[in-house]
Amino acid sequence: MNIDRLLIGRYLPGKTFIHRLDPRMKLVITVVFIFLTFFADNWQSNLLLFTFVFLCVAVTKINFSFFLNGLKPMLWLIIFTVMMQILFSSGGHLYWHWGWLTISQYGIDYGMIVFLRFVLIIFISTLLTLTTSPTNLANGLSSLLKPLKFFHIPINEISLMLSLSLRFVPTLMDETSKIMNAQRARGVDFGEGNIFQQMKAVVPIFIPQFIASFNRADELATAMESRGYRGAAKRTQLYQLKLRKNDWFALLISIFLAYAIYFLK
Repeated sequence: MNIDRLLIGRYLPGKTFIHRLDPRMKLVITVVFIFLTFFADNWQSNLLLFTFVFLCVAVTKINFSFFLNGLKPMLWLIIFTVMMQILFSSGGHLYWHWGWLTISQYGIDYGMIVFLRFVLIIFISTLLTLTTSPTNLANGLSSLLKPLKFFHIPINEISLMLSLSLRFVPTLMDETSKIMNAQRARGVDFGEGNIFQQMKAVVPIFIPQFIASFNRADELATAMESRGYRGAAKRTQLYQLKLRKNDWFALLISIFLAYAIYFLK
């Protein structure tokens, strides 16, 4: 289980077209793309979405093998979700049946759709975090959520919380990897036994991970307080976000993509 390869939450600095896009526009395009994956129910539309993602990866000059390796830590979660979809869906030609478990034509079709949808969402989310720094991501979220201020919703705290959550995903994965290596040194084998034995072997990871997470959160809160951070205070930004021609061009491409998916549906 190579969880230390997880790319979601990591940032790779660069000066490519996608790196320079406004974080608000990248967030909007990412949400639109995720929305489109739920409309992609045939191979043509899925091929178009995969082509779009891989073209974006090519523009960012990120190595394809490095990008695809980021999917491996999520593979077990994807397989589990797909298997649940296959085994508990019915309809069409029945291939196998045992108790509540069935493998049918519709189940396999739904499983394939869920698999492709899962992979696409992971790809576009990874691309967003790889090309957007945590600071810009927080500023973009704060700007997009600004209308919610009229409802007295603390948007600065929400955007900061979301950006910190994304920022610390790789850190938590690295810590989990270290704990697993320490457990392996004590003789624990995470890949052996049935599913219940493997779940039991994972339990000793949670306690040190929780303790490490709480300690890290406490240290971060202390560091922020010592630097004078106040959530309710009026905040200013060193760099003001401003939409440029490239941002509108990227939005135009996403609109064409949405139209193409609608046409292919």
